[in-house]
Amino acid sequence: MNELAANAGPVISYGIFLLALIVALMLWFYVNRASVRANEQVALLTSLLEEQKKQNALLRRMIEAQNGADEPSPEAPSENDGLIRLIPER
Repeated sequence: MNELAANAGPVISYGIFLLALIVALMLWFYVNRASVRANEQVALLTSLLEEQKKQNALLRRMIEAQNGADEPSPEAPSENDGLIRLIPER
């Protein structure tokens, strides 16, 4: 009976070690999974940024082409006129 009591110590330490190992593996799995998802999101955002740059360049070219064809009208209101209309006089 005394021999069983002496052998219970290493079994408990092995159990604690095994439990700690399982918790560490689960933690590694979730951290690794989050890292992979973050990398995928960064790749998607990078591709969206490139698309947006292409669209902005295309819009600039379209605006330049439109401004080259149309001359600005002399009756266009200036920015100061709009501000005067918004501020009431006392």
